[in-house]
Amino acid sequence: MKIKTIEIKNFKRFTDLTISNIPETARLIILVGQNGSGKTSLFEAFNHWYQLKSYSTVGNQDYFEKKEGIISTGQWYENKVNVELFNNPNAQELKGKFYFRTAYRNEPDFTISNLQSQSDPTASIKLQTLMQNDITVSENYQRLIAQTLSGVFETSNDTKTVEQLRYELIGKIRTSLASIFEDLNLSSIGDPLSNGSFYFKKGVSKDFHYKNLSAGEKSVFDLILDMIIKSSFYPNAVFCIDEPEAHMHTRLQAQVLKELFNLTPDNSQLWISTHSIGMLKQAEELEVTNPGSVVFLDFDNRDFDLTEVMKPAKIDKAIWDKFFDLAFADFSKLISPSTIVFCEGSSQGRKYKDFDAQVYGKIFENKYHDTKFVSIGSSTEIENVENQSVKMLSNILKSSTLIKFIDRDDKSDTEIQELLKKGVKTSSKRHIESYLFDDELLAKLCASVGKEGLLQNCLDAKEKALSDSVGRGNPKDDIKSASGNIFTEIKRILSLTQCGNNKCAFIRDTIAPLVTEDTDVFKMLENEIFG
Repeated sequence: MKIKTIEIKNFKRFTDLTISNIPETARLIILVGQNGSGKTSLFEAFNHWYQLKSYSTVGNQDYFEKKEGIISTGQWYENKVNVELFNNPNAQELKGKFYFRTAYRNEPDFTISNLQSQSDPTASIKLQTLMQNDITVSENYQRLIAQTLSGVFETSNDTKTVEQLRYELIGKIRTSLASIFEDLNLSSIGDPLSNGSFYFKKGVSKDFHYKNLSAGEKSVFDLILDMIIKSSFYPNAVFCIDEPEAHMHTRLQAQVLKELFNLTPDNSQLWISTHSIGMLKQAEELEVTNPGSVVFLDFDNRDFDLTEVMKPAKIDKAIWDKFFDLAFADFSKLISPSTIVFCEGSSQGRKYKDFDAQVYGKIFENKYHDTKFVSIGSSTEIENVENQSVKMLSNILKSSTLIKFIDRDDKSDTEIQELLKKGVKTSSKRHIESYLFDDELLAKLCASVGKEGLLQNCLDAKEKALSDSVGRGNPKDDIKSASGNIFTEIKRILSLTQCGNNKCAFIRDTIAPLVTEDTDVFKMLENEIFG
């Protein structure tokens, strides 16, 4: 059973909505949009139409009807929703052709002590609206037992062993769980007449009761179990699941969608509403593997108070850009720093990993606590306006101010002005070491260890190291080339211990904390980076 076209008028969120051109090949339809954009209202429209056509259930007018600006004539429910299916079943044939799961799926615990007969779920309506709590795990436990008992008395199973029947009972569930979890699998269903429940093997634990699973594990198990059980009752249906990712860790979400897709009967459609990037990425991969099977309905930037026509789209770059915007826009404001400063350095390796970023972070962590310094590569990479890392962060963290800051090195004044026009700021001194080995900070270092009288010795050692560096062919302001010898001599002169095993650690852990707001070095760097 597959949907072809939907028309909705004055119902819930919608004034006049048409969704058309859904291909018959589509097995997975993904609804994406911000909260309140109408995704659940679409599922409510399906549910209302299904109940009205199959069971003559009208529903609650105050809940379903969009009243503003309309005058009702005749019965309020007439012509509110029309769903066109590819094979146009009659009212009796339509029963069992739609199945719904709400976003409110919560059954934290259950234990069965007596068996109860479970009716055919297609014979009645379970959910009047999609705001109801959708409890299915204990119900599906009973159905599982019922299916097993039926199997025992099925003559075609006479040659099977008890072990084979038991595996058929839970084997499919085990297989699905194993495709999602590395260390969680169904081990038994207990004794249905005393302690009936689902028991699991988790790590080294055996007979791990359902109630002890995490909320995310319960959510996954609920969806997988329900799809397996209900597929036998709804072999040719439209399955609608509102926010299947609820309670799940990001890494689980893609695997769950893949498994739900695989469990969906061949002639059926799976409709989901989601905010999950993992699920969207998985949907893209499913489309590559199964061309024509996945389409996308974009609820973003729609005015459903007006007439809207929506058509499905494949997942392309434009869709991804919109989805990232939806997924991160508000979230980034909560977690992203107010300012990101891209500076030179690499996040790879060990010796100089994130050196500049770490030093600047230490210097400005108190006054600019909501600023993040990020190593982004060489000065050339930062200068590159097409840098993909910067572009990606710019798109995702739209609430953050982005600053590019590089060392001057041998750049001319003209080059500095050209870079500034590109949005790249340049230090006034050659490199970070020029600031950190400034005479002002050497004086503070001597004072911090109570050896002010040795300051001149340290300054002389610095001049000697610079002179030796120039003798090796380096520029006279190249403190970086001389920094190894400066570090060694200062450490010796002041008899420093636990100050860092190398010059980088010494600069980061001993010198950088000396750059406080009252120092000229702080004021200079602050003006150059943030000014």
